[in-house]
Amino acid sequence: MHLIAMSIQSKLSPDAERKLQVWVWVVTAAVLVLVGLMRRPELHVALPAGVSFGFLPAVYSTLNALVAVCLVLAVRAAKRGDIAWHRRLVTVSLMMSGLFLVGYVVYHFTSAETKFAGTGWVRPVYFFLLITHITLAAASLPCILLAYLAGWADRRAAHRRLVRWVFPLWLYVAVTGPVVYLMLHFCGGD
Repeated sequence: MHLIAMSIQSKLSPDAERKLQVWVWVVTAAVLVLVGLMRRPELHVALPAGVSFGFLPAVYSTLNALVAVCLVLAVRAAKRGDIAWHRRLVTVSLMMSGLFLVGYVVYHFTSAETKFAGTGWVRPVYFFLLITHITLAAASLPCILLAYLAGWADRRAAHRRLVRWVFPLWLYVAVTGPVVYLMLHFCGGD
């Protein structure tokens, strides 16, 4: 944690920031390709008998819920002027989002897709939340990383401009992930 705190406090040179901005787009493209490839059954990995990653959706949904809590606390810290605590909370949020992504990818490359079996009014609500969750997660990823980078580079005006609309998107994604999970498993999943 000390290393994270040290790196957050260091100011980036404009050249270093530009290089990291390129990496933001490389990482975003790689994540989107990887998530797209999960939809291809021929790329799925068969696990040995008796091995299951069925526990992962509960884990990564919990991570998403914790991200939402950390984001709200991070905004409160920033409004109180506690920038060091704000930075730590956002860094933890980003790390948990990264762990979420790893768990999500591992699960979906190794497990059969769970189909939503709910009927009635809950079905369109579920699919609305699922579609907006996925779409906004994909669209917000580079913006989250760029906002984090602007904060890390101590470009506060740029950081504030970005987070004004990135924060609600990230929070929506972090909240709707666990909601979709709960709906899938308690309102009609298998």
